[in-house]
Amino acid sequence: MSTDRLEAILAAAYECFTRHGMRRTTMDDIAAAAGMSRPAVYQYVRNKDDAYRRLAERLFAGSLAEARRAAADPTASTAERLITVLGAKLELTLTLHRESRHAAELLDESTKLTGDLVEAYTRELTDVVAEALADRAGPRARAVADVLVALTRGLEADLTDPDLPRRRLRDGVALIVAGLDTPGDPA
Repeated sequence: MSTDRLEAILAAAYECFTRHGMRRTTMDDIAAAAGMSRPAVYQYVRNKDDAYRRLAERLFAGSLAEARRAAADPTASTAERLITVLGAKLELTLTLHRESRHAAELLDESTKLTGDLVEAYTRELTDVVAEALADRAGPRARAVADVLVALTRGLEADLTDPDLPRRRLRDGVALIVAGLDTPGDPA
């Protein structure tokens, strides 16, 4: 099987899902957008749910790769690395909202179709954040990473002004990183 054809199908699926929404997209739509026959598309994906799941896997993998690159940047400060790592997650959501008026439907459907992928993505992203914090936060790294990922998820709730969550992410990371320098545990 050709990976180029699968990539074309997934790109077509993304185009259809963002244009029509998950519920209204058909396999005929995906096949037409990919420039293939429906039987040819079925050689690569079982149905539109399978296409969506594979697409989600690809999007999550790309976001995690970006996060890992940012976490490994030796020239960036802890705060800069964290902003870029968490920004990879935030940008994934912002992109979907920018490219589709069906973003809310697509995000809702992703919970049903790809809940395990979302959980794995969140867990792996939290691991990347914890690793980026290990030198600075010590044994608190995982707890701080959990807070930072939760902060990022919360910022995705209001995307009416795309720059606002980006600014709030920078501010939140700065506050948390500054708090790491405070000796002792809070009472």
